[in-house]
Amino acid sequence: MTSATLLCVHAHPDDESLFTAGITSHYAERGVRNVLVTCTTGQLGIDDHGLAGAHPDHDASVTRATRAGELMRAGELVGFDRQLTLGFKDSGMMGWLANQDPDAFMNADVEATARIIADIIDQENASVVVTYDDNGFYGHPDHVMAHIVTRRAVELSSSARRLFYPVVPRSVLVSFVARAREQGVFLPAWVEDAVADIADELVACVMDVSRFSARKQRAIATHASQIDNADLVTMDAALFSLIFGTEYYQLGWRRDESSLACVEDLFGGLS
Repeated sequence: MTSATLLCVHAHPDDESLFTAGITSHYAERGVRNVLVTCTTGQLGIDDHGLAGAHPDHDASVTRATRAGELMRAGELVGFDRQLTLGFKDSGMMGWLANQDPDAFMNADVEATARIIADIIDQENASVVVTYDDNGFYGHPDHVMAHIVTRRAVELSSSARRLFYPVVPRSVLVSFVARAREQGVFLPAWVEDAVADIADELVACVMDVSRFSARKQRAIATHASQIDNADLVTMDAALFSLIFGTEYYQLGWRRDESSLACVEDLFGGLS
């Protein structure tokens, strides 16, 4: 599979560690080329004083620089051969004043942005592309826009064959949240507000990436500025592995009716 390329489109620095670090580690081990496209700078993340992006004293410039360094280190750790950032501004959570910024990613020109991503897909000859579902996994406007532009990009591209979305089966998410609360673990918004908890039967591909759980936890820890994920970094290995030791993917799009042998391999059945 050394000629294959996987391309992931994520919204913010740290999403590559939270959502797809298992498959990128897995495929890097098998000689697959991994390419990361991060859409925003993540400047509305938590700054060096622990202030969230909506706080009036939040330092966006420091946060942007800090997160760029964290992203590069984490991306290398989880197996990316090439990393690109489109440079859009983080839109913040829905309802934030930042939503109104014309340079916020949620306000991007869909066709133009999709064309940029399509050109990268074709430049890399990527056959498998991964991004979020139409709800952006947990409703963040930048995640939703990542879905919109990537869905259009695979249509515009010539090399993309399949588009997958990372999801969590409802049964798994319910079990994880219950156990985490029993242990007093603080859960970040992307878990608490997850809407990608689809029915088990809608999962197309199940990837056992448990051997990379410790690496995934280190990658999340590399994004040290984002202290809302701190409990994910310190939780015990068994609980962490419950939700991070297996990655689940829903098939969002495919170019043709070629064999869909992807139960345990996103590239399964592709020549």
